[in-house]
Amino acid sequence: MNPTLEKELREQLDRLAPEKQRQVLEFARALGGTSLRGVPGESLSRFGGTIEAADLVVITEAIEEACEQVRLDEW
Repeated sequence: MNPTLEKELREQLDRLAPEKQRQVLEFARALGGTSLRGVPGESLSRFGGTIEAADLVVITEAIEEACEQVRLDEW
């Protein structure tokens, strides 16, 4: 990379808030063909604890019941 360009990029990035820095990173990855999909985990933390306890029991039972089986005829 051009040292002058790298220095200016660093200076500009250092002035940005962390969220703006993340946007720049995502843009650079998109330009390079390596963009990430999805959303950062911290943006999902607001959903923590929103599933009712009774629903969690039902979900757990369904997982244990259906995911513990191997169905050879489906392969």
